[in-house]
Amino acid sequence: MATTLVRPDEHPSRSDRAAHKAGPGPAAPAPARFPALRHLGPNWYACVMGTAIVANAGATLPYQLPGQRTACQIVWALSAAALAVLLATRAGHWLHHRDQARAHLLDPAVAPFYGCLSMALLAVGAGTLIVGRDLIGEPAAVAADAVLFTAGTAVGLLMAVLVPYLMVVRHEIDAAQAGPVWLLPLVSPMVSAATGPLLVPHLPAGQTREALLLACYAMFGLSLLATLLLLPMVFGRLLTAGPLPLLLTPTLFLVLGPLGQSTTAVNQLADVAPLAVGAPYAGALGAFAVVYGVPVTGFALLWLALATALLVRAARAGMGFAMTWWALTFPVGTCVTGAAGLARHTGLTAFAWLAAALYVALLAAWLLAAGHTLRGLAAGRLLPR
Repeated sequence: MATTLVRPDEHPSRSDRAAHKAGPGPAAPAPARFPALRHLGPNWYACVMGTAIVANAGATLPYQLPGQRTACQIVWALSAAALAVLLATRAGHWLHHRDQARAHLLDPAVAPFYGCLSMALLAVGAGTLIVGRDLIGEPAAVAADAVLFTAGTAVGLLMAVLVPYLMVVRHEIDAAQAGPVWLLPLVSPMVSAATGPLLVPHLPAGQTREALLLACYAMFGLSLLATLLLLPMVFGRLLTAGPLPLLLTPTLFLVLGPLGQSTTAVNQLADVAPLAVGAPYAGALGAFAVVYGVPVTGFALLWLALATALLVRAARAGMGFAMTWWALTFPVGTCVTGAAGLARHTGLTAFAWLAAALYVALLAAWLLAAGHTLRGLAAGRLLPR
């Protein structure tokens, strides 16, 4: 999900030009270290999210092939390594290019991507418990997920407030700029709601489990209601202003994120509700998972068809590769886990087949995005040196 930013040194100010005409002045400041890091925005966390969901969704599919879990373990390890590298390089970005980092926060096209940090932490943390425990052991997996879940939730809640605040008081935007990217900081709490249930069985019985369960439902509601406020603006912009620019067309798939993730959340929460709350609430929450999940999945499929048609149109019009292609991975992966959850709670084979079909699409999108990203890095096109 790349955003082209104007570098400050590409357009010198009037005072800079006047100083140049006046002759030599004070020595120019030394160039910043690690210049490639200047272009490393928060959108790069989408690579981690998209890779982690391949492992998480593959390990929880209703159908398992020989060697499938081993492949998911490898992909999870890759996502964990990518997260570690990105955390280190993004820290370098803030250390050596603080002006650009602040500019990102004040740029309405880039600031929403700060929600991706939270989702990357949460996705890798969930994968640690789902498949990583086979490699590092359950106690270490629980501890790692607890740390990543806590950090990811804290960052997600912060960005769910900070980014909208900046959009209101600092960013200069209008309704014509409304796009699916605006949803990113608001989806982060929904990812917490979907991954938090993995920790419930590992907590002491009683109020601790119930507190986490209800906190996840609170984050589910927070994210859902905020999404319902923004989604009409996104659809209205498409109807009144036409298709998105070609390179931004893949971001239409971001709308699937809150839809698939909320379906995943209610099913995951229903799985652990009997461990945290008694009757009649546990049974009611199980029923809610189906009553909510089925209609939302129907709308998700409608949006998937619309987004796919617009993506094909953009491809035929000459859409090239951009980091926006990673928007084709994580959101589709949440629909996979949502359909798998409905298959568990309804027993319908149709949902199991839907999850499998969506997972094949997820794999194809991940291979395309990862392959082009690696080639772009090797050629120096994505992070100019």
